[in-house]
Amino acid sequence: MKRAVRRRATVGRILIGLASLVFLLVLIVQVLHAAGAIAAGFSTWRPILIVYLLWATAFGTAQVLMRGERGQRALFLLPAVFFTVAVVIFPTIFGLYIASLDWNLSSIEGPHFSGLDNVRAMLNDTYYWNALSNMVFYSLAVLGEYAIAFALALLLSAEIRGRKFFRVVFLLPMMLSPVAVSWMIGKSLLEYRFGPAATLARYLGWDNPAFFASPWMARFTIQAMDAWVSIPFIMIILLAGLQAMPKEVQEAAKVDGANGWQSFWHVTFPIMLPVSITVLIIRIIFKLKLADIVINVTAGGPGGATDTVSSFIYRVYRDRSNVGYGTALAMVYLLLIIVLLTLMLRLSKRWTQRVT
Repeated sequence: MKRAVRRRATVGRILIGLASLVFLLVLIVQVLHAAGAIAAGFSTWRPILIVYLLWATAFGTAQVLMRGERGQRALFLLPAVFFTVAVVIFPTIFGLYIASLDWNLSSIEGPHFSGLDNVRAMLNDTYYWNALSNMVFYSLAVLGEYAIAFALALLLSAEIRGRKFFRVVFLLPMMLSPVAVSWMIGKSLLEYRFGPAATLARYLGWDNPAFFASPWMARFTIQAMDAWVSIPFIMIILLAGLQAMPKEVQEAAKVDGANGWQSFWHVTFPIMLPVSITVLIIRIIFKLKLADIVINVTAGGPGGATDTVSSFIYRVYRDRSNVGYGTALAMVYLLLIIVLLTLMLRLSKRWTQRVT
């Protein structure tokens, strides 16, 4: 029995070794072919995906041979692991490779290795740093969205007349796509010459109601449009948390003589803190991807005042056709997001433990 187990384990190790060797050789050949170092290789990366699937199958089979019942249990986890490698890790590594290329689609020379030239260009790109500073403004504005959403959630959780109707009405903006909001509000309602908002502003005495002419006005207008779409998302999650909160705690606070503000600050807010932190982090993640409203309404103007990093990278791809530089900007931005979210999660965990 033990000899059969050892034999199966040996076969499993050999299977993993051979499959890994074949996959590694095919991958190296394809990378060298894509870099122009050798002529042999595939015209597309599709064969690499097929070889990867065959390697994953061989790896799963080897786990069963080597570990027996534990290997069979691991088979339920391996598909998720391999899928993550295929759609997250490999594209990230491939993105780093593209970021090291001087690859302009308008050039007849094609891509060639440039090392850290794209990173050096990024360090001197004032428009990119301006977009990063704009993201600080947009991300901090999430706190204002959270305050408004919390107030609406408290209102809709109270016993008021027409509560169900207002819940539906407040959720309507979330059902619209950002592109539709861009054209419906940014291009129509806020249009400088004939838009209803501009006409009303002139009637009230504003001589030049240009919502996207000055940098700060344009930035606040873009933020207001994005907030109008996003506040219902924050509100519905906070409302669900308020509905799940034990009523006995609030009633006990009233019995102890706490007024409305004291009951909120010392009871409701601490209990809702885990939900609040979760929704804030989710909202910041979505905010860091803000692009469609900016692209459709202002295209980053005036003078880059409303640019986000995503919209700027989009214009680098579209206007400059610079794949290598655009990918380098995206990879640096990804690294900054990972660091930022890691710090936020750690700080929020400490703060939650301290408050609760």
